Amino acid sequence: MREAEIGREIEGLLPHSGPMRLLSRLLSHTRERTICAVDVSDSELFRDADGQVPACVVVEYMAQCVAAHGVLHLELFRDRLAPSESLEVSARILQRIGRLASLQCEVRAAEGELVAEGVLSVFVPDSLPGVPAARS
Repeated sequence: MREAEIGREIEGLLPHSGPMRLLSRLLSHTRERTICAVDVSDSELFRDADGQVPACVVVEYMAQCVAAHGVLHLELFRDRLAPSESLEVSARILQRIGRLASLQCEVRAAEGELVAEGVLSVFVPDSLPGVPAARS
């Protein structure tokens, strides 16, 4: 990543816009770690009557940071997608250690043309506060 990108607005990294984009800026990025800033006052979509944002919204902050990290390690082979296109998205587990997994992801268009590829790493918690546990 070029040094000039550090500190830039997050807008170009995420598909989210308006009140759905909760991250403010990219603070740092390496192959192993991405750090983004969040201005809680910008989380208007989730504010309650007292102006407070429920703590569970941090899951979305984390998810958007993961998305930014993934984009920074994503290879795009096109600039645009046509509205008439039908895409195939795949994720194949490369490695799983306990609750951690790395997945090779690809997006392909008609006739198998590769549109994008990258490796995403995820953590699957046993449970989240306020969310019922998944059934086996």
